[in-house]
Amino acid sequence: MILNVDNMVFGYKRVSKKDQNLHLQDDALSNYKCDKVYFEKESGVKYRKEWDALHSQLRKGDTVVVWKIDRLGRTAWELIKLMTEFKEKDIRFISISEGIDTDTPMGKIWFSLNAILAENERTVQIERTIAGLKAAKERGRVGGRPKGLTPDAELKMKAVKNLYASNVSIAQIRQTLNIKSNSTVYKYINY
Repeated sequence: MILNVDNMVFGYKRVSKKDQNLHLQDDALSNYKCDKVYFEKESGVKYRKEWDALHSQLRKGDTVVVWKIDRLGRTAWELIKLMTEFKEKDIRFISISEGIDTDTPMGKIWFSLNAILAENERTVQIERTIAGLKAAKERGRVGGRPKGLTPDAELKMKAVKNLYASNVSIAQIRQTLNIKSNSTVYKYINY
């Protein structure tokens, strides 16, 4: 692992869900002594503010290090376009898990293959989800949030209605029951 000391080494880590953690990515990136590491909890198919911040700082000769190639995007087209841009700007790319280093001929080939595999994996996930939703619908089950209130919300709604019937002000109801907005109180009253 020889990195040019005159240029910046940027690490980028991302998880898709709020309950996922970054430990694997932290451990892998720590070996690369990144000058700056950007991280976010956002889907690879949505706007990624931290990636844009990193991307806007890249200069000729810099290096981008990720734990896995799919951290940068989900479509082969998107990733290949990015690697073409990196090549034109003389930016090195390293994906630790896949052993990709675009400074080497093998790394360039591995990058292309892994970009295609990452896109295929995403497509398969989408197909499975659609098939699962269709099968559930055929059995009479519908996805999404359950209708109605949770048991806790139902208790809170009854308390709101009792307090409101006793002429307690909306502000006092909010404070007493630790409700954050007036609209929530009104929803409970009108439920």
